[in-house]
Amino acid sequence: MNAAGLTRPRRLAPGARIAVVAPSGPVVEERLQEGLDVLRGWGLDPVATPQVTDRHPQFRYLAGEDEKRARDFQDAWCDPGVDAVMCGRGGYGVQRMVDLLDWEALRAAGPKVLIGYSDVTALHEAFAVRLGLSTLHGPMASTLAFINNATTQQSLRTTLFEPEAALVLGLPGARPLVPGRARGVTVGGCLSLLAADLATPHGRRSAEGGLLLLEDVGEEDYRLDRTLTQLLRAGWLEGVTGVALGSWKDCGPYEERVRPVLRERLGRLGVPVVEDLGFGHCDTALTMPLGVPAVLDADSGTLTLEMPALA
Repeated sequence: MNAAGLTRPRRLAPGARIAVVAPSGPVVEERLQEGLDVLRGWGLDPVATPQVTDRHPQFRYLAGEDEKRARDFQDAWCDPGVDAVMCGRGGYGVQRMVDLLDWEALRAAGPKVLIGYSDVTALHEAFAVRLGLSTLHGPMASTLAFINNATTQQSLRTTLFEPEAALVLGLPGARPLVPGRARGVTVGGCLSLLAADLATPHGRRSAEGGLLLLEDVGEEDYRLDRTLTQLLRAGWLEGVTGVALGSWKDCGPYEERVRPVLRERLGRLGVPVVEDLGFGHCDTALTMPLGVPAVLDADSGTLTLEMPALA
């Protein structure tokens, strides 16, 4: 992994247009409008793309057919009037549409800001591998964490408009699972999506040289064990310099069941690991840039970017 990180898109300014898309699951109209109101309050010009509230005629967990979701995303990204693309929600579906995107057209459209988490991890990986572009693991427009949580909102807003003021990341509850300090380029996202991306056209072969960000939702302890073991057996975790852990919502009692799995599986890497850093499927979800060089200090519970997330 390039020690200098990936290409960073430009920061936003008041009046910038941000397109809200649904590459995975359908968005609830009422929540979408609330999220758009938040963005308008920041002085942005948000626009929801046509597919956002649609549903697949057979698979109701998808926001429309794969081809339509891919076209919707590509049209938004390639629109010269759009400065950033924000996902409306996660769920499932990116892996069904990501191979339908025209990567040369996306590259020609130039670097832009991509925001999302959860299922959007597959897009983060594809953008890193295919475009060499840094992206933002951040809240999505129709999620309650974005609509209701002031800290979540402020983290994204600062990253978009004043990224030099968002260099030190971490919530007060962050603590070392394995003590130490490490440097690397941020990479990662939702654990189960990273594992599902192995051996796909857009999945990186290794996270070597990376500061790995991991979180997930709704996965029991044995399934977390299985997924981490898969990444270990595939050699994907070899050369990782440090690990930052986010939320593990609905994965079982954290102290009794989840934490022991994380400690045992990740502890064998011999690198610093910090837990409860504050990103992912949680009410207070910090925006975490991916593809940016940073220093992880597990003892102080911080991730410090060596350059602003956006240029």
